[in-house]
Amino acid sequence: MRVFVYEYMTATGVGCAPGSPDHGMYREGRAMRDAVAEDFARVPGVTVETLDRFEGADHGYEVRRVAERCEWSLVIAPETAGQLDRDCGAVRQSASALLGPSGAALALTTDKLALAGHWRTHGVRTPATTARAPTPCEAFPVVWKPRDGAGSTDTFLIRDRFELAAALAAAPAEHAMILQEFVPGRAASVAFLCGPGGYVPLTPAFQTLSADGRFKYEGGELPVPGALAGRAVTLGRAAVECVPGLLGYVGADLVLGDAPDGSRDYAIEINPRLTTSYIGLRELADFNIAEMVLRVARGEAVRAPRWKPGRVRFGPDGSVPSL
Repeated sequence: MRVFVYEYMTATGVGCAPGSPDHGMYREGRAMRDAVAEDFARVPGVTVETLDRFEGADHGYEVRRVAERCEWSLVIAPETAGQLDRDCGAVRQSASALLGPSGAALALTTDKLALAGHWRTHGVRTPATTARAPTPCEAFPVVWKPRDGAGSTDTFLIRDRFELAAALAAAPAEHAMILQEFVPGRAASVAFLCGPGGYVPLTPAFQTLSADGRFKYEGGELPVPGALAGRAVTLGRAAVECVPGLLGYVGADLVLGDAPDGSRDYAIEINPRLTTSYIGLRELADFNIAEMVLRVARGEAVRAPRWKPGRVRFGPDGSVPSL
């Protein structure tokens, strides 16, 4: 079996130069690609294909060309400006099976405004969200961010009128933005392996975000302690189970509040693709996550994931400092 692991930043070279505004996302993308490609390569009978930086303008052709000779293709790309949708679409035009969501699931999960409305309809707790721009009359604090963004790019925590003015001046005009209620708590994520037989939760992780009001992702730590972990899995499951067509590795971003019963926990986003938490999860996994992704996607029965004792902190570039 051949598995194509495609990652947008490393394939196109966007952000590869140190000092580039996208260099952080490039390092994240390369770390994810290298980790999951290594794990797929450890599966008996699997050969891994990747696409390193190529020259030429026909990006979609290059994706289709490699996917065409592979049974499965895993796509890692930013949601911004429809990039993830285009890359998944290129795979769908090949003979390869996409190890990722259906077109409808992708459209819903990459549109943060539509997803918030969908969650409210299905009783999933999420911050109040609207498409309008912030005004001086807001009940501060609020969060203003791109409707289809990735990596917290152009995301702003606005706590007063002074920060409002700064955010309005800094936000790029080309982005469709959404305004969200700010909800306090601990940022966390939980990944699910999704397939026709159901959803397998992996152990939740805390997220480390920058304290400058821009929510830049700085890595994470796991495992989350027992009661909080249970709350994260419960909310994350509700968030993904109401979205038909999810397949493969899917991450749910959450905020865990200060109510022990979980009544102040909120679902924030769904990432319908591999996320950086994979870097930390594989360190504690007493199994091959990539192999389980394939098995769940094929509808095979799998045992509950087993985890090694210990605690792991990981950076967005794939570094795993010892604790």
